[in-house]
Amino acid sequence: MNRKQVLVYRALPDEQLERVRREHDVVVADPRIAGQEQAFLDALPNAQGLIGSSYPVDEALLARAPRLEVVSSISVGVDKYQLDALHRRGIVLCHTPGVLTETVADLLFAIMLATSRRILELGRYVQQGRWKRSIGQDMYGWDVHGKTLGILGYGRIGQALAQRAALGFNMPVLYHTRRPVASGLPEGKARSATLDEVLRQSDFIVVVLPLTAQTEGMIGEKEFASMKPGAILINGARGPIVQETALLDALDQGRLRAAGLDVFDIEPLPQDSPLRDHPKVLPLPHIGSATHETRLAMAVMAVDNLLLALRGEKPLAAYDTAGAA
Repeated sequence: MNRKQVLVYRALPDEQLERVRREHDVVVADPRIAGQEQAFLDALPNAQGLIGSSYPVDEALLARAPRLEVVSSISVGVDKYQLDALHRRGIVLCHTPGVLTETVADLLFAIMLATSRRILELGRYVQQGRWKRSIGQDMYGWDVHGKTLGILGYGRIGQALAQRAALGFNMPVLYHTRRPVASGLPEGKARSATLDEVLRQSDFIVVVLPLTAQTEGMIGEKEFASMKPGAILINGARGPIVQETALLDALDQGRLRAAGLDVFDIEPLPQDSPLRDHPKVLPLPHIGSATHETRLAMAVMAVDNLLLALRGEKPLAAYDTAGAA
C-alpha cells in the first residue's frame, strides 16, 4: 500500500489514531495549542490528508499544502472550509453527518425544557441558599407540552427534534426550509411554513440551519420584532446566524422570554460578553455532539472517510463542494 502523509490537527482517540498510523505516516499538531503551531505549519507542505475540525481551512492554508488530496472533518458543518478553493484544487472534503443527529436533538429539546422551566435560574436559587419557602408566581416556569415549536432548517436534526416535540410532547410543529421537505410525521403533526409564519406563531424557535452567506445574520432586529411575544429562541446551529446585539435588545425589552445558546459569534465566549451572565440566557459551550458515544462515532466516521479517500475509494460522506465554485 502506498503510504501517504497525514496531518492530524485535532485530537483523535488512541485507537482511531492508530488506524491512521497503520496505513500512513502521521504528524499530530494542533495549531490552537501553544507550541504546536509551527509543527502544524511545517507539516502542511507534505500533507496529503488532513483530519480535524474547528480550524479555518482557507485559501491561504491550502496554498501551503500543494500535495493535499483529502480533508476529513470531524463535524457535520463545513463553514470552516473554503469550499470554492477546495473544489478548484480537486480536494475531497468529507464530514460526519448522521452519527450526531439524535444527540444534538436531545440537547436542543433539553434546552427547550430548561429555558421554559427556568432550570438554571432556579438551580442557582437553591445553590445560593435563597430557598427559604415555597416559591411564588414570580418564579414559576411555563409548560412545554402543547406549545408550538418552530424549526428553522429541517434536515436530519430538525426532523429528529420535530419527532420528539410532536410525538412526545404533543407540540404542533412549524418548519421553514429552503427546499421542500416532507415532515416525516403523521398528518397534522407538522407542516411547512414561511419564515414569517414560524416567527409569528411559535412559542419556541429553534435554529438548526447551516451557516452560509444567505443565513449569516438572518435573525436580527426585524425578525425579533416579528416573533410571538414571550417566545424563546434556541440556537443550536452557528452563532453568526443570530445577530447577538439584536438578541440582547429583544431580551432586555421583554419581547423574548429567554434564549438558549449553544453557539456564539466568538467561541469560546469572551469574558466580557453580556451573554455570559444575562439572567434570561442559558449559555452552553458548544456541546451539541459532546457525548462520549457520539464523539467517538464521529471520530470513527472521519477516519473511515480519510482512509477510504486516500485509497482512492468512495468515502462514506463526501461533501459536494461544486456548488461553491
